[in-house]
Amino acid sequence: MQEIMAADRAAFAQSDGVEIANRMLARTRIDPARRRGRGAGINPSGRFEPFARSSFDDGWSSLEDLPAFKTDVQVERPRTIITRNTSPDISFDRSINPYRGCEHGCVYCFARPTHAYMGLSPGVDFESKLFAKPGAASLLEAELSKPGYEVRTIAIGTNTDPYQPIEKRYGIMREILEVLEAANHPVGIVTKSALVMRDIDILSRMASRGLAKVAMSVTTLDRRLARTMEPRAATPTRRLEAVKALSEAGVPTMVMTAPIIPGLTDSEIERLLEAAREAGTREAGYVLLRLPLEVSPIFKDWLLQHYPDRYRHVLSLLRSMRDGKDYDAEWGKRMRGTGPYAMQIRRRFELAARRLGLNERRTALRTDLFTAPKGAGVQLALL
Repeated sequence: MQEIMAADRAAFAQSDGVEIANRMLARTRIDPARRRGRGAGINPSGRFEPFARSSFDDGWSSLEDLPAFKTDVQVERPRTIITRNTSPDISFDRSINPYRGCEHGCVYCFARPTHAYMGLSPGVDFESKLFAKPGAASLLEAELSKPGYEVRTIAIGTNTDPYQPIEKRYGIMREILEVLEAANHPVGIVTKSALVMRDIDILSRMASRGLAKVAMSVTTLDRRLARTMEPRAATPTRRLEAVKALSEAGVPTMVMTAPIIPGLTDSEIERLLEAAREAGTREAGYVLLRLPLEVSPIFKDWLLQHYPDRYRHVLSLLRSMRDGKDYDAEWGKRMRGTGPYAMQIRRRFELAARRLGLNERRTALRTDLFTAPKGAGVQLALL
């Protein structure tokens, strides 16, 4: 093992040279055979770790062959399940995350750095070392029953996907929906999984009362690109099929062309919106590629491995919208970027949406039907 010098990391952070970037990332790159089916090609140490390490061939590798990364799920027992925020540039103030980490392996995922809080890598660890919260429904029931609870839409899928593959085994998301349905509580879901169709029965009943809405993230229509960029997520075709099924069941849907990657997927904006409209959605949105903290080297390594000819162009366009940086976290700028190219993307999206009749009306969920739960795990009144 060898330590990556801070000066090297700083040089790489703003490097747009393919040769320099390759040299920096080669120190942390993982054997493709070990990470097959994963999005990240590196597994860098988290920012809270005292050392940043990487492997190298010391001549004894044949005696130290490491096994392939397998998905490992640990059970987490949090004390609360509703997370609150005060961010001024997002439309919700509370959310639920049934899982930590995400097996979909989206290489661009802005949530990757959260794995550093667990002492794990935002790289391959984020996709293979997951945490499930099987007690989420009981915690939610208890929190909704608290005196003075103020009802607002709960967002699910804002950090990691609630319908990622391990949901088939744990069923935590369905249990959460059962609690929300019983309480007549509004919910907004973001996913890129066709597994959401499993819960059409609950979602359609909630939608008939104005309590549910689903946003499907569709990054590209190119199946090959999606396979390398989002290796364990549903194919673009399956996502659009899910949108169609939800729409036909009466569930309001929205398609998020997110993230838009300049120089790679931005050419698809109009085609994505046309496909979304054909699938039955009436609303659409977008978010510009975000590369906070450890996401930047992970995305750059992926770009070098799969699209080296576009490496400099993609980063140049991105930085032109981020004040010369890989990422600008300032509220109001982080989602859309600034500058001429960002304005061009915004106008293209708006014109295409207007032509297709999208976003003429936004679905507002109801909050006046809420009834506090009175089931198991809820503190009853003394008198």
